[in-house]
Amino acid sequence: MSENNERLEDYGLSQDNKPKTLFSRVGIVGAGSVGQNIARMVSSRGLDVIFLDLSQEKLDQAFIELAKELDRMIERWGMTNSEKLGILSRIKGTTDYKSFKDCDIVIEAIKSSTREHSHNVRADILKKIERYVSRDTIIATNSSTQVITELTADLTHKDRCVSFHFLTPEADARIVEIVKGLYTSQVAYDNTIKFANLIGKKVVPVKESPGIISTRLIVPFINEACEILMEGVGTMEDIDLTMKVGFGLPLGPFEMADKIGLDKILRWCENLYDEFGDLKYKSSPLLKKLVRANQWGRRTGRGFYEYNKDGVKITKNAFIGE
Repeated sequence: MSENNERLEDYGLSQDNKPKTLFSRVGIVGAGSVGQNIARMVSSRGLDVIFLDLSQEKLDQAFIELAKELDRMIERWGMTNSEKLGILSRIKGTTDYKSFKDCDIVIEAIKSSTREHSHNVRADILKKIERYVSRDTIIATNSSTQVITELTADLTHKDRCVSFHFLTPEADARIVEIVKGLYTSQVAYDNTIKFANLIGKKVVPVKESPGIISTRLIVPFINEACEILMEGVGTMEDIDLTMKVGFGLPLGPFEMADKIGLDKILRWCENLYDEFGDLKYKSSPLLKKLVRANQWGRRTGRGFYEYNKDGVKITKNAFIGE
């Protein structure tokens, strides 16, 4: 049987007396841009998705943004309207953790402002998830800078918890980083890998460390680009051009930062600097300047560059200056 014809039921946490297909329903906490991307990607694989946020207003806005993104995909990549409707039909919103009771995996994907706030809120979310899901349900965090062992210290069943990090900003990136925590069982870890394969992801197994691979590489990369710009070594456009044409990257550091979100990058900087104390993680003054002005990149229409309503780059941000 080919890989594409593998049965969903082959991916159960336990094959003993298993009453239903596993990995048929996925829960997501956080209906922001990351949660939306994950929901869209998972639903496009034919799985049901339940995503949770604090209010119905936030959920309604999330569905509006999801529909807009799918419309853009129809325009650019040829998705049909029926495919769009199919994806949206498999995604349900909720404000009640009880709705996760039949989920096979629940992924925490919230946005948080500071490291301390992030830890406390995420840990509390994982507790709430555990209260309502079945014993075999995998509980995961999408955070790259929070350590899963620390986040799950107060849970009753720590063995089914993992870090499951979709690369920002694209849930459609071909890889995920998966971390096995100190308490994570081999069964839960192996089945998380099977779930990743089921939704079309190549797994990068990483050892537990704040920032794991992707975030620890991207933060110094963007910080150093800011330093080069502030020193006047090159223009923003030429720094981006050097990395794209010279090294074959699809986006330069400033374009990449705008796509990820400058507010998110600043939080990563602060988290990693608090953890390691290494100056390479200390956030650039230029990055702080833009975040304080609420110029966070594509999402706000202005970051290092300015963007139109469709997220297309127009020009560099005059706020930065030469």
